Amino acid sequence: MGLLGDLIKSASDMVTGGRRRGGAPSREAGRTGGRSSRADAEVLPGEFGPDATVEVDPHRVGPVRMGYSPRSDGAPDPGEVVWTWVPFEENDGRGKDRPVLVVAVESAGTYLAVQLTSKDHDGEGDFVSVGAGGWDGEHRPSWVSLDRVIRVHEGGMRREAAALPREPFERVTDRLHQRYGWR
Repeated sequence: MGLLGDLIKSASDMVTGGRRRGGAPSREAGRTGGRSSRADAEVLPGEFGPDATVEVDPHRVGPVRMGYSPRSDGAPDPGEVVWTWVPFEENDGRGKDRPVLVVAVESAGTYLAVQLTSKDHDGEGDFVSVGAGGWDGEHRPSWVSLDRVIRVHEGGMRREAAALPREPFERVTDRLHQRYGWR
């Protein structure tokens, strides 16, 4: 489907809430690294609306207090890996469902998080190795990207995946402190 078709689909989704004939959201799109067509895509938590996940400038978020406090309560807590829709770096409206590590709670009730990847970034300065965990179905080693800070709303996350052990969480927060002055 071309650009015009995607535009019509997006406008239609705004009016219908992303629902297809019969009232049910489309489930045809897989989660294997993106969607081939917006026409077959469901709207993921964090993708649109007041709970949209957005990238923020880490130098402009104000004072940040990081602390390790994971709880298995369904809400995102610092130290937990949650899944949300994350915009691509091009910031062109595209993105995908992916894991992020929650590092802080903001006073507005939103959460600051950093993006995880299973792509090997060993030895690269903008990444911190956090090991493998339950957030990845294949239990592959993961890295946190320090240069992408994401604001997550509780209603914008798909699921609570796993708590990161304290030691790798503190490696990440130590690096965020060095880089952005966060506490």
